[in-house]
Amino acid sequence: MAKSKKQRYEEEILEVIKNKKIMRFSHVFAHYTGCSMSTAYNHELEKLESIKEALKKNRSTATNYLIQKWISSDNATLNVAAFKLVCSDEERQKLNQQNVDLNHSGNIDYKVIRPKDED
Repeated sequence: MAKSKKQRYEEEILEVIKNKKIMRFSHVFAHYTGCSMSTAYNHELEKLESIKEALKKNRSTATNYLIQKWISSDNATLNVAAFKLVCSDEERQKLNQQNVDLNHSGNIDYKVIRPKDED
């Protein structure tokens, strides 16, 4: 049985995503010429779970790689950026020394966190 155009496009796009390590659907068409971007959207290829998962996997792999690289770097700015990505909310608040709390009434409460004086 012959594959439909949609199935063929899906398989070819998945191959491009895997080989070129694409992370966003719109970026596929810089490397894939089997159909135009508008054709892909008309076939709703961006909504297919297989394509979403392939893109998500590539983003996750890249994120993990960069975080590990930033952690092992000697650059303090990269170390802080990595810490902010992996720390808890409480640790992030302590690091920023300022917390903006948006309450349900729409008011913004600023709370400055100052280090305790040592006696």
